[in-house]
Amino acid sequence: MDSSTEQPAQRGAPLDVIAHALRRERARVGLSLSEVAKRAGIAKSTLSQLESAGGNPSVETLWALSVALDVPFSRLVDPPRPRVQIIRAGEGPAVHSERADYVATVLSSCPPNARRDLYLITAEPGSAKESDPHMPGVVEHVVLAAGRARVGPTEEPVDIGPNDYVAYPGDVEHVFEALEPGTVAVMISEH
Repeated sequence: MDSSTEQPAQRGAPLDVIAHALRRERARVGLSLSEVAKRAGIAKSTLSQLESAGGNPSVETLWALSVALDVPFSRLVDPPRPRVQIIRAGEGPAVHSERADYVATVLSSCPPNARRDLYLITAEPGSAKESDPHMPGVVEHVVLAAGRARVGPTEEPVDIGPNDYVAYPGDVEHVFEALEPGTVAVMISEH
């Protein structure tokens, strides 16, 4: 194809990619169409047209929008590629407790701009896993997959069974005690 007959969208980033990225990022920051347009110094109608996959955005317009949305320019013109990560049972970096039959396997460490870590917990009855307070503001979320456990602040733990969910402050002394063999849980540490 002769480059002189190419359509503008074929030479640059596809308009539908830009439109989707603008809508996604505007929703992420929770701003109205008017507010993003104002911050970028463009007309609201221009932003509306771009979010509808219309128009012919310039580098300057997209750059202004990336600044207004606090994202890298590339996030507006290059679609994110899905990343599949799998950790098979028995794999992953496991850390064992010295005082309890308790293993925490890191499933997903905190990515940039997020504030959580994800763990698979396997525990057996016997000694409870007692934890000192973590950083101020930490909250732990536990979903029990199998077995039974006593979980939560040391002063007032709760008993949970399969498919139960509990959230509790992780910035106080807390405990995880398996009450049945084969206890398995997913824990999210939010910080």
